[in-house]
Amino acid sequence: MFFIKTKFINKEIKYDGSQLKSHYIFKEFNILGNSLIAFIGPCEVNLDKMVDLLDVKRKEKIYSERMLHFLGEFFNLDLEKGIYLQRTLITLIKEKLEEKIKQRIIRKGDDLFIENKKLSVSIATLSLVSTLIHIGLNISSFNTPVPTISLDDLKVNPKNFAKALFNNFKQELESIYLASCKVRGV
Repeated sequence: MFFIKTKFINKEIKYDGSQLKSHYIFKEFNILGNSLIAFIGPCEVNLDKMVDLLDVKRKEKIYSERMLHFLGEFFNLDLEKGIYLQRTLITLIKEKLEEKIKQRIIRKGDDLFIENKKLSVSIATLSLVSTLIHIGLNISSFNTPVPTISLDDLKVNPKNFAKALFNNFKQELESIYLASCKVRGV
């Protein structure tokens, strides 16, 4: 079964890209194995820490004064399956937010937009032993390098949202696993 541990981290953490490495969640929070954590803090990823080579080539800065961050590490997945998992998580975020705010959200790949304003940043990559995912949702839309919208603008409590999303994500993964168990081979 695909087992995952989740935890909301109550201390503020500045996400700068250095957290996107194998066993960061275990080393910092003593959570070993498939895991997804959430925390709140600023986001500033300089070019030397970016793993998205298109962003590096375009010299696109990633910055937000305050974000809700989701950081995941998953073992025994190749990059393609990791991206499927990332897109599943982004889709669940979209659905959960739409249900809450009663407004349409556009998903373009792994990014979310409302009225051409960017709500999220996201990346999936590989370490030597795991697939890593980061998703950041703006809590503040002040001083961002592109037009953004935020959870504050949408009147969504970040901590409550993260905890609800953990449950949805676990249920989705369990449902996928059970779907693979209930069929007979042909």
